[in-house]
Amino acid sequence: MDKETYANLLEPWHQAMWVLLFVAVALGIIILVAYWIRYVAASDYKSKYDLASASEVKSLLRSQYALAAGVLFVVNTTYAETVSLSPIWFFIRLFIGMCLATLYGYIALLVFKYYYPKPLHKKLEKLRYSPRTNPETGNRMKLLSEDEEDAYLDEGMQAEENAFSVDYDVWIDTQTGATHIEKYKGHLSALECDRCGFQTLKLEKEEIVKEATSYSDGEIQKEYHCSYCGRIKRKTVKLTQRIDKDASSGKLIEDPLAYDKRIDLVRLEIHGKNGEIKNYDFQNLDQARHFLEEFDLEKVAEEEEVS
Repeated sequence: MDKETYANLLEPWHQAMWVLLFVAVALGIIILVAYWIRYVAASDYKSKYDLASASEVKSLLRSQYALAAGVLFVVNTTYAETVSLSPIWFFIRLFIGMCLATLYGYIALLVFKYYYPKPLHKKLEKLRYSPRTNPETGNRMKLLSEDEEDAYLDEGMQAEENAFSVDYDVWIDTQTGATHIEKYKGHLSALECDRCGFQTLKLEKEEIVKEATSYSDGEIQKEYHCSYCGRIKRKTVKLTQRIDKDASSGKLIEDPLAYDKRIDLVRLEIHGKNGEIKNYDFQNLDQARHFLEEFDLEKVAEEEEVS
């Protein structure tokens, strides 16, 4: 490629980079503004809580990824005179831009994965426990304690709380007796029962029906029991050959839970210093990780004594 042709190609390239830069920045701003509009427009504290817990980290991270793309584009508009000397400099600049954009995106991921959950948790706590107002009378409502709220929960709701899969908050207008019940995710995982509809279906036992071999996958039968309606549900799940091979060979898997997308259930077994053993089942890896981040053995013991 001669210098004249190369110079003619650089000009539209730089123009395209500027256009893409503005697009990336605009996209990042749009993602942020769209989320905050939804947040501000949420009608009450509970709606804001649900939106923030489900979408805030995702929205903020996506906006940062858009800005990371903007870093790539802006770098590829710099040092135009040096780049015009040789195509080699063009590819060097492109490589540097990709490295910087990747670094920016990775730092953003680390921030929102390891630092941001703590301030987000404080924000959610504030939203959850901010005083409620009775929309009909305007009276300030009182949040009932765990012992007091049972009188206002039906048997199914109490079963969900006893399974630690759901946590209910009961707010009461002490002047009129009107109540408002809010539903939150518990710190343990339970499946929704297909009979009664409550999240009280938990794994009771499992049995290997067919051992995995070097040539075929095995099978394990799981039996679930609903603590509310007594429903018993059995499900057969494959024992993947891939994981079985690695375990038998002694190969260390850095993250065995995420090693195979076909994993249907995650079980954690926690041993306390006093000899107590607690088993917890989760529907996916994210739930297990979230549980471990907030797990407190003493708190769980106290909740079990109360229930």
